[in-house]
Amino acid sequence: MSAPQKHILVVEDDTSLSEWISDYLLDHGYNITVASQGDFALAMIAEEQPDLVLLDVMLPVKNGFDVCQQARAFYSGPILFMTACVEDGDEIQGLEVGADDYLTKPIRPQVMLARIKALLRRTTFDNIKQQLVFDSLVLNAVAKSVTIDQQPLALNANEFDVFWLLAVKVGTVVSRSELIAELRGIEYDGFDRSVDIRVSRLRKKLHEAQNQPYKIKTIRGKGYLFCREDDPQY
Repeated sequence: MSAPQKHILVVEDDTSLSEWISDYLLDHGYNITVASQGDFALAMIAEEQPDLVLLDVMLPVKNGFDVCQQARAFYSGPILFMTACVEDGDEIQGLEVGADDYLTKPIRPQVMLARIKALLRRTTFDNIKQQLVFDSLVLNAVAKSVTIDQQPLALNANEFDVFWLLAVKVGTVVSRSELIAELRGIEYDGFDRSVDIRVSRLRKKLHEAQNQPYKIKTIRGKGYLFCREDDPQY
């Protein structure tokens, strides 16, 4: 029996662009639904729980940032932003409100497909290994939740994803290029700072947590390391 088609919700108010994206993804075996307004998109995300949301930033009624932020209250799947802005502001704001990655317009079809596959592949992997437990610290991949001494740690989806990738390899240095390949499905170009943003915010929240015996360290020239503070080799 073949695997069911992955369902992608395309949220784009430009009819010609949404039709082109839909046709391209249909040709590659995905099940597609389309929303042209932010308020419609939010309702469809809640009702349909798609496998992935491809979300434009500039939308009628409710913009993409608001849709993403509000959807994170009930949706844990990957959200891939589309933006016409080449400045860092849209990227940073998108990550802040819970997006997993972003595409810059004009959309390049092969890049779009690679990002979608990377996000869906990561989600599938996370669901196979559902939980990591380190004494009082528990990461749950399905709920994208973290608890310390049974108390929830408030992380958005981006912070959770980078935490999960580091925690899976606890005690091992994970390079920035490896993290970007897993999180974004692209090669590190030497300038991408999306991972640094996520790690910085994650560190701050871990530092604020009570009785937290773990930390994320920067290993100069190599990458990031998730380890116990009392581990003598670190």
